[in-house]
Amino acid sequence: MKSGAHAPATQPVVRVWSLGVRALHWSLAATVMAAWVTREGFGVWHERVGDVCLALVGVRLLMGFMSGTRARFSQFVRGPGITWAYARQAWARREPRYLGHNPLGAWMILALLFTAAMTGVTGWVYTTDRFWGDPLVEQLHEICATALVGLAAAHVLGVIATSIRHRENLARAMVTGDKRCASGDDIV
Repeated sequence: MKSGAHAPATQPVVRVWSLGVRALHWSLAATVMAAWVTREGFGVWHERVGDVCLALVGVRLLMGFMSGTRARFSQFVRGPGITWAYARQAWARREPRYLGHNPLGAWMILALLFTAAMTGVTGWVYTTDRFWGDPLVEQLHEICATALVGLAAAHVLGVIATSIRHRENLARAMVTGDKRCASGDDIV
């Protein structure tokens, strides 16, 4: 650096996601990936990973309905009208920046949690005496698992697109919990 030059000032940040929410997010991502990797030939490992994933979904659902923090779904999940309006704005590349989850991201969270729960439940049901080897339950489990992987891929693409669009690294924000403070037309 030249003499007299100053390092760029850092932008002020605000904590958006708690350690608990971040730990659950990355733990769920890890268990979904581990379940996908162990789906063939790993038997008990696949079942154990699925059990952990299902337990994590349960904890996140409890946080979403019982917590008094921003982890509560009612704090960030918007209704269909607001979500549809946001989708139209995003399509036109005029969407506002949200300090937390944008409306589409919030609905993606619900879709991912629901699909992860359905995958876990159908996997567990498949291991019970009554449904062991049942082709319908097996097929339903595979459909749910494939949908979950597809939703996870769409989630990652949405994070990348939103990161580029709003010039902020959302993956890093989900690690640190911090985003730059709201300014202008940002929605808190």
